[in-house]
Amino acid sequence: MLRLTWKPTSVLALLAIIVVVTAWLFAEFQTYRLHQERLRSDVLSHVSLLRAKLEGNVNKNLELVRGFVATLATEPEMTQERFSELADNLLAGRSQIRNIAVAPDLVVTMVHPLEGNRQVIGLDYRNNLAQREAALRARETGELVLAGPVELVQGGLGFIARFPVFVDDGAGGERFWGIVSAVIEAEKLYRDSGLLDEDLPVEVAIIGRDGKGNIGDHFFGPAEIARDNPVMADVVLPAGSWTIAARPNGGWDQTPPNAWTLRLVMLAGGILLLIPALAVGQLIEERLKNVDELRRREMELEGLSRRLSLALDSSQIGVWELNTETNELIWDGRVNQLYGYPPDNGPRDYTHWERAIHPDDLQRVLRDAERANLAGDAFQTQYRLLLPNGEIRHLRESAKAYSDRNGAIRIVGVNWDVTADVTLAESLKRANMMTEARNSELRAAKERIEFNSLHDSLTGLPNRRYVDEMLAEHIAKFETEGERAALLHLDLDRFKQINDTLGHAAGDAMLVHAARVLKANLRHGDFVARVGGDEFIVLCKIEPPDRDRWDDVLASLADRIIEEMHQPVLYQGHECRFGVSIGIACDLDQVADPRRLLVNADLALYRAKSRGRNRYQFFNDALQAEIVTTKRTADDILSGLERNEFVAYYQPQFDATTHAIIGVEALARWKHPSSQLLLPGDFMKIAEELNVVATIDRMILEQSLDDMKKWAREGINVPKASVNVSARRLHDEELIRGLRDLSIRPGSISFELVESIFLDENDDQFTWNVDQIKALGIDIEIDDFGTGYASIVSLLKLKPKRLKIDRQLVTPILTSPTQRHLVGSIIDIGKSLGIEVMAEGVETMEHARVLKSLGCTGLQGHAFAPALSAADFKEFARGRKVRAAS
Repeated sequence: MLRLTWKPTSVLALLAIIVVVTAWLFAEFQTYRLHQERLRSDVLSHVSLLRAKLEGNVNKNLELVRGFVATLATEPEMTQERFSELADNLLAGRSQIRNIAVAPDLVVTMVHPLEGNRQVIGLDYRNNLAQREAALRARETGELVLAGPVELVQGGLGFIARFPVFVDDGAGGERFWGIVSAVIEAEKLYRDSGLLDEDLPVEVAIIGRDGKGNIGDHFFGPAEIARDNPVMADVVLPAGSWTIAARPNGGWDQTPPNAWTLRLVMLAGGILLLIPALAVGQLIEERLKNVDELRRREMELEGLSRRLSLALDSSQIGVWELNTETNELIWDGRVNQLYGYPPDNGPRDYTHWERAIHPDDLQRVLRDAERANLAGDAFQTQYRLLLPNGEIRHLRESAKAYSDRNGAIRIVGVNWDVTADVTLAESLKRANMMTEARNSELRAAKERIEFNSLHDSLTGLPNRRYVDEMLAEHIAKFETEGERAALLHLDLDRFKQINDTLGHAAGDAMLVHAARVLKANLRHGDFVARVGGDEFIVLCKIEPPDRDRWDDVLASLADRIIEEMHQPVLYQGHECRFGVSIGIACDLDQVADPRRLLVNADLALYRAKSRGRNRYQFFNDALQAEIVTTKRTADDILSGLERNEFVAYYQPQFDATTHAIIGVEALARWKHPSSQLLLPGDFMKIAEELNVVATIDRMILEQSLDDMKKWAREGINVPKASVNVSARRLHDEELIRGLRDLSIRPGSISFELVESIFLDENDDQFTWNVDQIKALGIDIEIDDFGTGYASIVSLLKLKPKRLKIDRQLVTPILTSPTQRHLVGSIIDIGKSLGIEVMAEGVETMEHARVLKSLGCTGLQGHAFAPALSAADFKEFARGRKVRAAS
């Protein structure tokens, strides 16, 4: 290790160097600080001038446009010629305004100059994502909004000042008329404000796009200026502010002009101070050498004496010496004390030593001593002493032979008490054994806890947490080894019925049975887990030989599972049957995505259940496309509800005898944004999944009430309108309150209930709602009668106003006597119960004649009229002429 020795010469030289360096650094710091202050002052002066020019130019342009806006507010019907005259005067001065545009109702209709800006005409700010927000903000706040810089429709960059225009509404107030937009050409504004001056001694950046000040985006100059401790100045605008950040050309790290002169002066002064210091130090060094040598010798003697004394006092070691020729044994006081003898009890011999050694250790110690003497080696051993008072003491001994001046062989040895060390070692050994036992218990408990945290307590299968770990492991192997896998998501069919009828113990037994079936059918390396109440997941590795036929392998596995799950299971004398639906997804893409794999398998499972359960379904491109289409349709439905795109179409209903209009059926139609008119079959299933069918029903009901009022005012009296009502809505606790708020005239509205609502098993809320609907004067009709589940008992309980025979029964009556007889029987049943009967799907006048002869009271179908919009129905009703069926 290198040791540094400080000499007086070195100390004085070091002090001189420290003084010189300190003075040098202080001078450098002061020079740099003063230079920085001068730089910041110069930059601030230039920035203030640029800020004033930029602020003045922008405000001047905006004030010019304000005058034009004031004129336009008094002349909202301004012609193109008048606009061009005013705009030309506005642009004739020294300004940076590139063009000015007028947008009544946010659509640009006039622009000046027209040349080069024609493409702006017709621009709708509401449809332009780049300009929509600023235009709407100007309309909502009624204040000027300065946006930019932005990419202009006609090319280039510019700042757009949007002034809202409000005109007199004729009632003493104001109404929003439109927007006046003035484009300030960015490059011209920068040039006229001096920002593009090639001789500008500073670098400038501007922050605050759209007038947002220092929280806005950077839009001019290098962005790093704002991070380089710049000089800042705010440009105050009528609609916000900008922030100018500036630094000198070349940055702040510049060498002061007089730096090298100062350094040379400091170097010369340092040399003049260092030479005398070195000379004085050399003289002192020679004087101190002699003093140091004397002091060193004294300290060596003193230290040697002190160490010897401390060693004898603190070591607690006893020293003995044996004369091998006379067997004379000399013990010091410490040895006597160790062996249990008085400190000064006369001379000792071999017997004193031998009697004190523990009998169990004596022979071993004697053998060790004899071997050491024969070999001439040092002797070291450890043994126990058995003292007269019965105390056991552990002793360690070390001895070595030497020849004295007379040639006699003597042995010198030392003894010291190690009882505390031995006791501590034994305690540590016992503690270590206890610790090992405890650690074994803890390891076993940890293993049990880890197993329980990763496994289902009922089936013993891995749980969802274990699935996540396996998927994470699969990702690693996917990336490093190219492993591919398939995931099967299984859900037990009819499991809830077993749980509800036989109890949870039966359900648990079925789950255990399902787990056994799955484990029995898995291949080597496959992984199965229970992830929910009756849901399981199987993760299958797709080996390279199987990748070309992975669908066959997985289909075969799914078939086996479905087949065995379908077998009956005996539980306490009951034969339980349940099935399983399986969704299958594979990760054969380039990137492993466990979340997507789970979602795809879940979607495939949902599709398997929707197609009849007890089957499997692969997730494929067709299902993906269907999901995307369904998602797009669902989004469109929600948007359509917000935009009131669902409208009522009306199919007239006619008296079977007179063919007079006796009512209409209100049918939902969707005016899709694609300009298509969609029928319920195109959207109703997805609407049911979104739980918005009740909303559509309510919208159609409200439109029907409004249209009937309009027709009545124009002399068209429609006796009633039939509207559909969903099963979900009939169970809604808020249905009756909403109907009361509509103030429906009794007898003017009928609710059509499809027969598929299982009328024999309705709940109390359903029954109460139906009774309250009747109390409000709203009739109840059974739609599509003959195709569902309604029984005679149901009809007696519900007491509907009328039945509508489904078109599937009506269409064949011209060619099938059996079908005709069936329809006649339905009409007879209705008459016997006092229920009116209407037939739908009347496609020909021959159908109308036959139905009339069977006693049908009402007709509806294309033979008379299709579903019509409200306006078309009004025209149809006005020109309707009654004609008899031939």
